[in-house]
Amino acid sequence: MNKHFVDHRFLTRVTAAIEVARLHAEDVDESGRFPSETVAELKRQRLLGIHLPKQFGGEAATLEELAEICACLGAVCSSSAMIFAMHQVQVASLAIYSEPNEWHDALKRRIAADQLLLGSSTTEAGVGGDLRNSSCAVVINGNSFTLEKVAPVISYGLEADMLLITARRNPDASTGDQVLVAVERKDYTLEKTHHWNTLGMRGTRSDGFVVRAAGSLSCILPKPFSEIAAQSMLSSSHILWSSTWYGMAAEVIARSRSALRKAARTTGASVPPGTLRLVDAEAVLRSVRSDIRAAIERASEAQMHVDSYGSAVFQTAMNNLKITTADRLIEIIAHGMMIIGVAAYRNTGPLSLGRLLRDAYSAPLMISNDRIRQNNANLVLLSPTEKLLAQ
Repeated sequence: MNKHFVDHRFLTRVTAAIEVARLHAEDVDESGRFPSETVAELKRQRLLGIHLPKQFGGEAATLEELAEICACLGAVCSSSAMIFAMHQVQVASLAIYSEPNEWHDALKRRIAADQLLLGSSTTEAGVGGDLRNSSCAVVINGNSFTLEKVAPVISYGLEADMLLITARRNPDASTGDQVLVAVERKDYTLEKTHHWNTLGMRGTRSDGFVVRAAGSLSCILPKPFSEIAAQSMLSSSHILWSSTWYGMAAEVIARSRSALRKAARTTGASVPPGTLRLVDAEAVLRSVRSDIRAAIERASEAQMHVDSYGSAVFQTAMNNLKITTADRLIEIIAHGMMIIGVAAYRNTGPLSLGRLLRDAYSAPLMISNDRIRQNNANLVLLSPTEKLLAQ
């Protein structure tokens, strides 16, 4: 593990989780199972609640710190890193947009105290994968509600302790008039409809379900989901996903360098074939890291000026981070395959890139890059003209 990745206050605890993830990564992939050992260690190290404010038992971890942890986990187990990232995106939504009342405050304290794992149900059958539109609706009866949603995928749905579910505000609301509902495991049931048997990211266990939930109206976050998505989910998801992919790319670089060094020792060549590809790949990796850091700074600045979250410039920047990082991960893996050769093509061995290659192709599909590009096409018409460097 690169000790420069993680802030010193989390270093020892993150290292312990990384070693567990490394130990079980191959079996998680081969068996297509949830990385239960890694998540158990994340809970034991009390890392699931670190993003919450200190008054609720969290440690006020910054987005930058979370990003570094995702990168570290991504280098050893992509599925574990993505689960951690998706969980923290939901924690951020609750931390910022829950009401300062007894029910919500108690919930946040429980998340920190009991290290609850948060999942989400934002995709829905019949809306074309657009998380900003819902078909299902909250049905209110007095002080309680019911909700039924057909969800083609819910990552680690069976293992989550709580789900955050998007739905229309009521049966008469438009598809875009959504709320976010936080329900604990005891308040919903899952009827499995699809089995997650995929090329990569097999450990996320993103099965399909019909979700049926019921609870008190306190479970419904007061802010519209459109606001939560723009001000929290967009930036945190794209930054933490990209950080996971950065960690995967960094591992490809590390294995490529190891192969070249071995070749240099074996053949006596000072610059083995493939070294120029490594130069190119490292340049792409540095560009990815710079983009992530710039996005983190932009998101931090937006917290001081909330109106900027809704700007076309901010949304396009976050969308571009996701698109380019996903594409560059695959580009870096292609370099690694050519640098390492047959050893990378094998499914086993210290230089194998098989699992990383398969996991990488989920990146442009997690909210399709083509869909995001279409959204950018709409946003770019609203963007101001860029200034010249001298202006």
